[in-house]
Parts: sequence; structure tokens; C-alpha cells
Amino acid sequence: MSEASLPTHAKDNPNVSADGAPSKNALKKQQKEAEKAAKKEAAKKADAEKRAAQQSQESEDTAKDKYGDLPDDTVQITHLKKLSEEDVDKEVTVITRIHNSRSQSAKLAFLTLRQQGKTIQAVVAATGDAVSRQMVKWATGVNVNSFVRVTGLVKKPAAPIASASISNLELHVTKIYLIAQAAETIPMQVKDAERPPPAVESEGQVDSEGAPIVTLKTRLDNRVIDLQTECNQAIFTISSAVEGLFEEYMRKSGSRKFNTPKLLGAATEGGSGVFEVNNYFGKSGFLAQSPQLHKQMLIAGDCEKVFEIGPFTGLDFEQVFDNHYHEVLEFAEKLIVFIVQELDARYKDEIAVVHKYFPRAGDFKIKDGKALRLKYFDGIQILKDAGVDTTEQDNLVTDLTTAQEKRLGQLIREKYDTDFYVLDEFPMSVRPFYTKKHPTDSRLSNSYDFFMRGEEIMSGAQRVNEAAELEAAMRSKGLDPNADGFSDYVNAFRQGCRPHAGGGLGLNRIVMFFLGLDNIRQATPFPRDPQRLRP
Repeated sequence: MSEASLPTHAKDNPNVSADGAPSKNALKKQQKEAEKAAKKEAAKKADAEKRAAQQSQESEDTAKDKYGDLPDDTVQITHLKKLSEEDVDKEVTVITRIHNSRSQSAKLAFLTLRQQGKTIQAVVAATGDAVSRQMVKWATGVNVNSFVRVTGLVKKPAAPIASASISNLELHVTKIYLIAQAAETIPMQVKDAERPPPAVESEGQVDSEGAPIVTLKTRLDNRVIDLQTECNQAIFTISSAVEGLFEEYMRKSGSRKFNTPKLLGAATEGGSGVFEVNNYFGKSGFLAQSPQLHKQMLIAGDCEKVFEIGPFTGLDFEQVFDNHYHEVLEFAEKLIVFIVQELDARYKDEIAVVHKYFPRAGDFKIKDGKALRLKYFDGIQILKDAGVDTTEQDNLVTDLTTAQEKRLGQLIREKYDTDFYVLDEFPMSVRPFYTKKHPTDSRLSNSYDFFMRGEEIMSGAQRVNEAAELEAAMRSKGLDPNADGFSDYVNAFRQGCRPHAGGGLGLNRIVMFFLGLDNIRQATPFPRDPQRLRP
């Protein structure tokens, strides 16, 4: 067939040869398209196989034994407070609460773990068979504040973790088990209670960032949650330390610890200090607010040096002296100096934590490691010189008011650069009946008060140690020495008793003023006041 006889479409088609068969170019093109289709099909098949393998792996959950319900096993537990850079690259197991959780992706989550106020960041990352996606998802689904047991490798983060108190370490989780699930909703978040309470008790407020402002009332109503904050954990570590240091100092001095009765057969303290028990085996009883009378009875019983840590957070002591009551006064001054210095030496970290939340007052100052001792009327004169009206104090009508005490504390700090001072020789008219009169001025007494940051922490004195003098003192105050509740006390001195003195310290007041807290309730685990009998 000649070219002239070919069909028109064959002559014009480059993919067709002269004899009508596919051209070489057409064959190459078809081959390429076939190869391309084959590759596409192979890729599609490989992708399907990969997805199938992944689905198979996920359905198997390679980490299913590494999270969930707590297994029945025994492991070595580490406390967060004991973690250090020496533990880097070591595996540890901790029991903590989940303070916060944040999911970054299906494969990555960050937890903040908390134990007794200390927090650390934990990383939960899906890597191979060690941690699965299901494990990451489960970890972020555990309710905040739940207890978990976490095992992981201690690592040093690339940069300090600002949101955790342990900022130089983090935990890469390999196992996580639930110990105790917290409720899905709680009255307040621990992280919201970490900030100091507002000056004005106004419920339902939020700060500039929209976070809830938690009032002191809300905190105290939910005290169990409030106690979990880093600040409160530090406060009550220091509170426990004050009590322990008091006992340590007393025992080193040769003093013995006693527990005096807390139920009395008669009201020996007047005014608001009297609480009656209506049915004590068919009789009336009264709750003792102070061990004062029984402390003295122990001294009359030749115990010489005694102390008690009372249920109403009172640190009481009584002891004989050889020549002058200032022996006991100096003993008590050294006691406070000892407590403050040992707190500074042994509990620097806890003090720093509290000052982070309550920075206003600053460090507690004791100049030259000694108490400043002033006579009562020297303190009155300092107030007068500052323009404070002290007419009632000059006339021996009343003791210093709280406002006057605070002002005097400010003036003494400005003048003497100290937060701890003692006023000695108070007027007899403002002291209780068992206080010894001053030997040369009948208007005054051998009594003293201790102050921290301008507020009283202790009241003490030399006590009357002779029965006849005690009876006369009681009658001058309108009390009957032969009445129930007093007769045994007075009789204790009829066989002779050495001169003695002592005092009663308020534990919570020491903690409050040493740390510079805003309210005595912040230094009390479960406060009681005229409006509060719970929780």
C-alpha cells in the first residue's frame, strides 16, 4: 500500500508507523505508563500493609501491662524530695498525685506530678514497644489529683522547667498505674490555692489571667485540699519543727514532759476561757485551757523542771530557780533564740518556699543573737515618744492593746533592728492572781511577755509559792481559795515549794510571726474560732 493510499488518520498519527503498527515512541510511552501504574499499585499495597501492621500493633497494645490498674507487685519507692542530679539516667519509681496533664499529640503528653507540694514534669512519649499510644491517651485521662505510681528514667531537661518546683530534672515515664482515683470535679484546684489568699474575702473573683481567686474561707472549708499546696506543706513542716525544737531544748535542760488534766471539776479560768462539759458521768466538768495550776503543783511535788505540749497548741514550761526569776527569763529568751536559729539552719528550703508566697515580712531578725529586754514602762515611753496615747497604761488601767503592741514592734525594729524583744515588770493590775509581786514596787510584778514582730507569743512570770500569800492574792481578785478547783491547788503549797517561774508559748503564733503569715489560721491545720467547728 502506497502512502497515498493510507487512511488520513494513520498519516497524521505519530504513534502509528507506516504499516499501521504502534510506533517505537508509542511503545515506550505505554511501557512508562505501565511502570508508573505498577509503582503506584505497589506503593498503595505497601501503605495498606503498613496501616494493617500499625492497626495490628495498636490493637495488640504492646504496653498494655505498663499502665492501668496497680499490679500486685513490690517495688522500691523514691520520694520526689530525694531526687537529685545524681539520679540522672537512673530508673526510679514514685507515688505521687497528678497535679496537671497536657496532651501534645496522640504520641506525646506532659504530666506534672506532685508529692507533698513538690512538683516535677513527667514526659509520656509513644516510642516503639515501650510506650504505646493507648498508654499516652490513658495517662492524660486520669483525673487531676489522683494518686499514681510512676516508673521512669530521670533526665535533665534542655532548659529548666519553670512550671515545676523541681526544675532541673524531669521523668520519662515507662510505667504508670492508678492507685486512687480523685473525683472528676473538686471544690478548688490545688494550683489555684498556691497563690496567697486575697486581702478582701470576696467569693467568685478571678485574677487578670482569669484564674479563680480562692479566699481563705474557701481554703479552710476545703482544708484537706488546701493542705496539699507547696506553701502549706512548708508551713506545717516548720510548725512541727518548732514543737520539736522546743522539746529538744527542754529535754537538754533536764526538764521532764508531763500531760496535765484537760477536764477540771471547777472553772478556774474566767471569761471566755471557760467551756463547760454538761454531763461528765452525771456531774459538770470544765475544759482546761491552760495547764498553769497543775504545772505549779508539779513543782510543789519536787519535779523542779517540767514542760507540756498541750492539745491547744500551747508550749508550756515551769521550773525552779536558785536566786532570781531572771534565771528563768533568760532561759526562755535563749529558748526562742535557739528555735529561730535552728529553723534558719535546718529548714532554709521550707522558709524560702513560704517567703515566695508571703514575701512582705521578710526574714526574721534577732540582733546579735540575743533578745532585746526592756522594762514594761520603757516600752510605754517608746510609744509616747512616737505620739501614741498611753493614758490608760500610765494609769495602770489596761495592758497594751494589740494596735499598741504592733506599733511598738515597728518602732523597736526601726530603733534596735530586731524582731524579738521582751517586756519585763508588768503592772500587777494586769496579771493573774498567781503572779509574784515586785519586791520593791507593789504596783509592779515579776512578770514578762515575749514578742515577735510586735505581737505577743508568750506570757510568763514568777509564781506565788507560799499558800498564805496565794490565798490573799486570790481573795484580792474575788476568788475563793477554798472553792472546788482551787483548794487542791492551794494545798499543794502548804508543805513548802521552791520559788519558780515559767511561761506559756503559742505554737501557732510563733509560726505565724516567724514566717510573716497574714492570719493565725494559716498556721493552724484545722482552725477553731467562734464561727468555725469544721472541718
